[in-house]
Amino acid sequence: MLSHSRSRHLGEREVVGRDDHACRIAFFDPRRQGLTKTYNRFHDPDERSPDIFKLRELHAAMDRAVLDAYGWTDLQPTYTFLLDYEEDEDENESEGRRRKKLWRYRWPDDFRDEVLARLLELNRRRAEEERLSGGAEAKPKKPRKASRRSTDPGQMGMF
Repeated sequence: MLSHSRSRHLGEREVVGRDDHACRIAFFDPRRQGLTKTYNRFHDPDERSPDIFKLRELHAAMDRAVLDAYGWTDLQPTYTFLLDYEEDEDENESEGRRRKKLWRYRWPDDFRDEVLARLLELNRRRAEEERLSGGAEAKPKKPRKASRRSTDPGQMGMF
C-alpha cells in the first residue's frame, strides 16, 4: 500500500501527465506538426512561441513530480540550452571531422550526473535487498526454439 505522501505524488504525476498530454494534443492537431519538428523547436534557443514555453514548463513540472516521487525534494533542477555535440578530432585527418552541433534544452551536466548517481545507488540498494530476501535467485533459462532462418552465413543478413 502506498503511503499518503507517495499517493499524493502519484496524483501529482497523473495531473502533470494529463496536462502534458492535453498540451501535446492541442499543440499537434492544429499545426499538423509531428514530434521531430516540435522537439526541434523545443530545443531551439531562439524559439519564443508561447506554446513551446508551455511545453518546456510541462516538462519541468513532470521532472519535479518524478523527483518528488523518489523523495528527492532537495534537488532543484534548472534548465539551460547546451550543445550536445562537439567537433570530432580524427587522428587520420588533419582538420578533423565536423559534426552538427545540436542545442538541447536540458539539465546542466552536474545536475544530470547527480540524478544518475542517485538512480544507480537506488538500483544497487534494491538489487541487494532483493538478493538478501532470496528474490534474486537465478531462474533456469528456457531453451530457445530453433530459428527458421538459414544458418548459412551467405544467406544471413539484417531483417
